[in-house]
Amino acid sequence: MRPLALLTVAACLAAWPALGAAGNESLPRITFSKSFPGSLPPWEEIIVDKSGAGQYKDDPKDDDPLQFQLTPTESSRIFALADKLNHFTQPLESGLKVANMGMKTFRYEADAGSKPTEVQFNYTEDLDGKALADWFERIADSERALIKLETAAKYDKLGVQDAIVVVEGLRDQNRLVAADQFLPMLDRVAKNDSYLHMSRERAGALADSIRALPK
Repeated sequence: MRPLALLTVAACLAAWPALGAAGNESLPRITFSKSFPGSLPPWEEIIVDKSGAGQYKDDPKDDDPLQFQLTPTESSRIFALADKLNHFTQPLESGLKVANMGMKTFRYEADAGSKPTEVQFNYTEDLDGKALADWFERIADSERALIKLETAAKYDKLGVQDAIVVVEGLRDQNRLVAADQFLPMLDRVAKNDSYLHMSRERAGALADSIRALPK
């Protein structure tokens, strides 16, 4: 379950216009899951549909997954890679003797009436498979950064600065996905005098840079 529910209903609707659409079975959707016992987190699952609506959770028992909305460009690139991989109807495992990197699963559902197809792998040399896995790793990094920012904003105001730095790092490395989901929280920090001045300034500057990103 998400540790926080800090955003107002209006802010959530503004940030995630397609909230809940990941459960719409009439749309093609992709599920990515990763099981890696001993890592943090040891398990993750991300579901995205072709409209760009998605959800993230790091606990199989989570009944309140974090919702997000991909941009049209992000969604189209993810589904284009799934198309190139024939919707996961072919093996991706390299067969090489490599260290355990976490068992990853791609699952594709075209619609409610079709049979899902999926493939599992620890390590792949397929360039399209690598690229698609990296997209989902970027989504996971972004969702964890949002959770960190929300947690700091409520429980550790001195830690907000560090949480913002994490988001900035993802942005600078071109690994920030569904960036608009950060805007309600960044705006809240920027406009709230209870946070440190440097945190407010940094939050405002980061929000401005996210608004300037191509969609």
